[in-house]
Amino acid sequence: MALFTPGRRWQPPFFPFKKEPFGKRVLRSVERWVKGPLFGCRMCGNCLLQETAFICPMECPKGMRNGPCGGSTPEKCYVDETRPCIWYKIYERSFRMGREKMLLEVLPPLDWDKVGTETWGDVVRSIRKFGTGTFIKERFSGNKEKKQHSWEAVFQPVRQPSWWKGDSQYHAPNYQEPFSRLERELKSGRFVITAEVSPPLSTATGKLKRDIQMVQELVAAVNFTDSASASPRMSSMACSKIAAELGADPVLQIAARDKTRSGLQSDIMGANVMGVHNVLCITGDNARIGPSPTSNTNILDLDAIQMLWILRRMRDEGIYLDGRKMKSPPKLFLGAAASPFASEPRFQALREEKKINAGAQFFQSNLIYDPEGLDLWLEALDKRKILDKVYILAGVTPIRSNRMAQYLHHTIPGVKVPQPILDRFERAKEDDYEELGVEIALEIIEKIKDKQGINGLHLMSVGWEAIVPRIIADAGLW
Repeated sequence: MALFTPGRRWQPPFFPFKKEPFGKRVLRSVERWVKGPLFGCRMCGNCLLQETAFICPMECPKGMRNGPCGGSTPEKCYVDETRPCIWYKIYERSFRMGREKMLLEVLPPLDWDKVGTETWGDVVRSIRKFGTGTFIKERFSGNKEKKQHSWEAVFQPVRQPSWWKGDSQYHAPNYQEPFSRLERELKSGRFVITAEVSPPLSTATGKLKRDIQMVQELVAAVNFTDSASASPRMSSMACSKIAAELGADPVLQIAARDKTRSGLQSDIMGANVMGVHNVLCITGDNARIGPSPTSNTNILDLDAIQMLWILRRMRDEGIYLDGRKMKSPPKLFLGAAASPFASEPRFQALREEKKINAGAQFFQSNLIYDPEGLDLWLEALDKRKILDKVYILAGVTPIRSNRMAQYLHHTIPGVKVPQPILDRFERAKEDDYEELGVEIALEIIEKIKDKQGINGLHLMSVGWEAIVPRIIADAGLW
């Protein structure tokens, strides 16, 4: 365990990909031997310690650089249960030190040309550019504003390269007319229903098309997961294309787990051409919970917040990540996942605000089985004054069996099934499981549909698409 870090380094430190001058090699070695024992530093060359309460985010097994994933808990990391959730510790220390506002800044992905190199040299060069004498004078002055100004003038250019320009401000969309049916209905003030249709496990599309046609007149949009549980299925892109051809409004889910920054930008341009405008950016389940052989769990090229930032700038500023201009930018309605029951409500509310600042216009939440507990999360969002900046679709899934109830509660990160619901399944007969699951889903919908801040429902049937029409009808949402 590092001296100032409540965890330990996830992997050995990086080394540079190219040979460096002797002076830089010496400085890199000194920095590695100092920051490694103190902070668990991996020498990413893109240091964020100033923004993360001096706990290195590179200790996160998922490589998250902008906050916790939807499975964050106070107890442990779900990827490696021998470790604490390092982002929970970062949030905990930041709130305790009064530095939580620093966590709102949208931080860039790694510049792999700098990975393995030192950061101290960048800081020294930034101080010289600002003026060494001026920096020392302002840092030791009694004026708090001058201290803050000198600190930001030096460290902001180090952590925010010119190709990224991340900040902690809200960026409203620069267009007026909706791009999709989902966006149009949400803006109209209607209580909106979306439904998830499971992508097929093979190339057969018959059932997929039937399921889309069954629900498309009942819902505003149809979601397609992107290799949920890190298990391969037909791509969300292909399913979205089929849905668009059938006249439905698709929601393309993109998991950062399987995307590079160049692949993301290319896919979005192609999706737009195929009539796909709704995009849900998620980090994705870690490969640890997927089938063997396990793919690389070491680091993500992007996280969900970085994807939102890139896509928002593509749409609103008409630029690629590398700064090239577009003649015809994509038309996107951007969404993100929300986790009301992961971590603490105040931590999750800050995380959701950061997603909104990055570009999220709607949330589809994780599964909700505790409507009363949902109030704590909504109150936390309201305190941050962000309920009027995003549309929230509450996630509901009918439980089909006692085994499924236990699996959701004990295995799925960020999902909690209250004990009374678990007890109802324990007492029920096996033949009554599905009817009980529908009954509980309807009870939950009744309790959450009128809550302030909830703009609709997201029905996740998990392969049970046939039940969607009945739930919509019995809940009075036809």
